[in-house]
Amino acid sequence: MKKVIFCLFLASMILSCGKTKKEEVAITVDEPIKEEVNKKLAPVSDAMMESAVIYEANIRQYSEEGSFKAFTKDIPSLKNLGVKVLWVMPIYPISTTKSKGSLGSYYAISDYTKVNPEFGTIEDFRDLVKTAHENGIYVVLDWVANHTGWDHVWLKEHPDFYTKDDKGEITHTVGTDWTDVADLNYDNNEMRAEMLKAMKYWIQEEGVDGFRCDVAGMVPVDFWESTVAELKKIKPVFMLAEGWEPELMENAFDMGYGWDTHHVMNHIAKAENTVAAWDKRMKQVDSMYAADDILMNFTSNHDENSWNGTVQERMGDAKEMFAALSYVAPGMPLIYSGQEYDMDKRLLFFEKDTIIKKKGVFYPLYEKLGKLKNENPALNGGKKAASYKRIKTSEDDKVLVFKREKENNKVVFVANMTKESVKFTAEYEGKFKDYLSGEYISGAKGQEYELDPWQYLILIEQ
Repeated sequence: MKKVIFCLFLASMILSCGKTKKEEVAITVDEPIKEEVNKKLAPVSDAMMESAVIYEANIRQYSEEGSFKAFTKDIPSLKNLGVKVLWVMPIYPISTTKSKGSLGSYYAISDYTKVNPEFGTIEDFRDLVKTAHENGIYVVLDWVANHTGWDHVWLKEHPDFYTKDDKGEITHTVGTDWTDVADLNYDNNEMRAEMLKAMKYWIQEEGVDGFRCDVAGMVPVDFWESTVAELKKIKPVFMLAEGWEPELMENAFDMGYGWDTHHVMNHIAKAENTVAAWDKRMKQVDSMYAADDILMNFTSNHDENSWNGTVQERMGDAKEMFAALSYVAPGMPLIYSGQEYDMDKRLLFFEKDTIIKKKGVFYPLYEKLGKLKNENPALNGGKKAASYKRIKTSEDDKVLVFKREKENNKVVFVANMTKESVKFTAEYEGKFKDYLSGEYISGAKGQEYELDPWQYLILIEQ
């Protein structure tokens, strides 16, 4: 019998900074949300977050056209992957002053309430939102509150909205190489009010369901708390912080980035760390975050892909195992544009590039993982997440086995986190269904198993 059988048995056991706090500014909501932009989908809810998969859409690079229309055609395929939250990278016009490359950065915004003509029209974007809602998918926009591009009208009309150096000149964010953007001054309450007004526009007028907030830890927490409170007066919203700081999730954000979890994955894949680093990270999460905090699990995103390398470069033969782990571990899994098509190239950031959409290994894998995440409460990763219990093995520095459980549903994950075959025993027994193969297996305590390099199992306890 294949080594997988032993694995099955095993599986049976498994499964920012810098700116000071500012005075709050409360802005009242003066008109209700337009009914037509939000009637296709139930409001954002805690229940949705428990079983959701999130997808990061890079509109510019997703297709040869780089347009809203081209992306919208593929939204039904995202539904097949179990996607329930669509994070759309910045769609706003890009500043040309001090811009980088020939097209500039999505994050150097010249107008918060317009769309980049490179992607299409506002009507095209509205059709994207409508199509997503019809497919049961919520849309969150990438929001850049820390800075604007150098062409933003505020530079001329409200220079006091910006941070100035000791010479009285507006500056880019200190301590960064972001020379293509001007740093915003959160001591200015009028600027805060204008920022909130722009965010309200997308909720009220265009029907978006929340925001992914860029470098959220570099913006005062009290701004996020007061702003999210105002947005929720319009309708329930989903808020994702690009940040790890626990205080961001106390009263403002639903989810933050699992950056350290991601880094542990990279280090294990490169044999720079062992399973002990994963165990340490899980204990750290328990101690740092509240029970209802959600962390986003990912093997890639736009920053990682463009600047630190493709999944193949960073994880090599371990990439499928870590993709599965991102779904089975506590939290919400992310798919970055192109990952479902086995993308193995660094997408250009300031130039036009294109994802080749050809299904290989990952589309069917994400399809299966998405279905399990959507349907099995044992993988709930939201505000009432399923429990996580580490299962002891005879090779705990090489083999990871843990169990997730909720409402009498049990899933065990077993993985060899090394590039060598490993034999081991596990302190768990039972009857299981191997989720990916469909085979039924039994395991007993003391039984020896063997796993191939980076081999993993997802076992449904019967």
